[in-house]
Amino acid sequence: MWSLLFCGLSIALPLSVRADGCKDIFTRIEMPSANQPFAFNCTFPPVTSGEVSITWYKNSSKIPVSKSTQLRIHQDETWILFLPIALGDSGIYQCVIKGRDSCHRIHVNLTVIEKHWCDTSVSGLPNLSDEYRQILHVGKDDSLTCHLHFPESCILDSTMWYKDCNEIKGERFTHLETKLFVSNVSPEDRGNYVCQTILLHSGKKYKVSNSITVSTTERVEYGGSIPKIIYPKNNSIEVQLGTTLIVDCNITDTKDNTNLRCWRVNNTLVDVCYNESKRIREGVESYVSFQEHNLYTVNITFLEVKMEDYGLPFMCHAGVSTAYIILQLPAPDFRAYLIGGLIALMAVAVSVVYIYNIFKIDIVLWYRSAFHPTGTIEDGKLYDAYVLYPKPHKESQRHAVDALVLKILPEVLERQCGYKLFIFGRDEFPGQAVANVIDENVKLCRRLMVIVVPESLGFGLLKNLPEEQIAVYSALIQDGMKVILIELEKIEDYTAMPESIQYIRQKHGAIRWHGDFTEQSQCAKTKFWKTVRYHMPPRRCPLSPPVQLLQHTPCNCMAGPKLGSRRKKSTLRTV
Repeated sequence: MWSLLFCGLSIALPLSVRADGCKDIFTRIEMPSANQPFAFNCTFPPVTSGEVSITWYKNSSKIPVSKSTQLRIHQDETWILFLPIALGDSGIYQCVIKGRDSCHRIHVNLTVIEKHWCDTSVSGLPNLSDEYRQILHVGKDDSLTCHLHFPESCILDSTMWYKDCNEIKGERFTHLETKLFVSNVSPEDRGNYVCQTILLHSGKKYKVSNSITVSTTERVEYGGSIPKIIYPKNNSIEVQLGTTLIVDCNITDTKDNTNLRCWRVNNTLVDVCYNESKRIREGVESYVSFQEHNLYTVNITFLEVKMEDYGLPFMCHAGVSTAYIILQLPAPDFRAYLIGGLIALMAVAVSVVYIYNIFKIDIVLWYRSAFHPTGTIEDGKLYDAYVLYPKPHKESQRHAVDALVLKILPEVLERQCGYKLFIFGRDEFPGQAVANVIDENVKLCRRLMVIVVPESLGFGLLKNLPEEQIAVYSALIQDGMKVILIELEKIEDYTAMPESIQYIRQKHGAIRWHGDFTEQSQCAKTKFWKTVRYHMPPRRCPLSPPVQLLQHTPCNCMAGPKLGSRRKKSTLRTV
């Protein structure tokens, strides 16, 4: 027995301590009518705005209200729902709000009364809450509200309005959802009203009736009783076309003031103006009660913002107070355009550089062909290039070098492209001193073209011949002449080469010969000859060579199409 007592205390003590640790917020008195649905929402900003758990209890019971939707009384999210409420449900209900480090409690003193909605006597309803008493202002357009607060699981049908048990009809009355709009209120509009609707929940239908005592007044209280609209403040809202937008109208008003709170556009209720499309709707009014005033919230929902909504003032009305919002298209973000433009510009620049590096030679040759005039360059030079080549000891290698220098170079560069070359052994006058010939003619050339072969094939360039050393010295030191280095075959190692050749290779690079001494290799449009022409000075083919050599020409150096007919050409060289 002592063990059972100890266990009971150990269980009950934490519960009592936990309950006593909760802070009471307020106590709400509710007096609903019996035999119809009733619901109460446990909400109190900012306590319930964060991540909290909400549990409902009846009286002092420690057993929570069930969440089973099949039961007549159950918890639905933050609501306690009675389907329907009975006289025996009267009592005190507790809503416990638990956060991570807090615990709050709301008490609801529920007194269920039995009232026939056609009974005009209100003597049996003492201390009714404010929702049963509403005021209409004589001479103005006003409205009555049927306060139906239920969770989202409950579906409300259209609301019917009655006065003294008779259905309200007439041009002055418009009922829309939970509101009854009365135009040009008169003193005869005072009396007992009933709003009635059908509630659907889990396939079952329930009838909900709400009795309202309506009085009229001809004077408007100013000063502290004027509603104050906190938001909006006659401001504009930037919103994208086609998006969904919800705007709250927050109003503070005294508890005994029943001003009409609604949204209008073009001096028409938004629900009436957009009754067919229902694209723009006014939300259900909610409020939070404070000690001296109530904070009302009524929103407007744009399911899809259209162009016709921009620049149109949507007015929030609260009695004599008004405030509006105007929708505007967002200003263009120039930073995004600027960044996009810079990225696009950089991409174009990189692409241009990349394309230029690939097609640089073709672009330069096309430019020379298109924009450089035909004729000689007035710079005091007689030759476009001085050709310096080795004299291999082997007959086969000597034949290859001679074929390239004495046959193919003149064929392509001189006859097809109009260049003038000085080739030692072909162009000097008989009897001239070698040193004088080289020294004089190198100064008359615009380029120095050096043909090299591997050392193993009999390379002796610049090692023994003083005229070759003079030519290179004049090109590199005195005149700063550009050098074109052509490899007859692939050379892997330049360490055995003279230092001057190594310097030329490092500074100017080398062009490797890929031809096979056939007719195809003598075409100026091949990659090898394009590269050589790129390093040569700008020059265009002469329009009509004065002297021609009887020899077949496969192609010319022009960037345009091939010649329509192949001609026999001959050149007479003066010795």
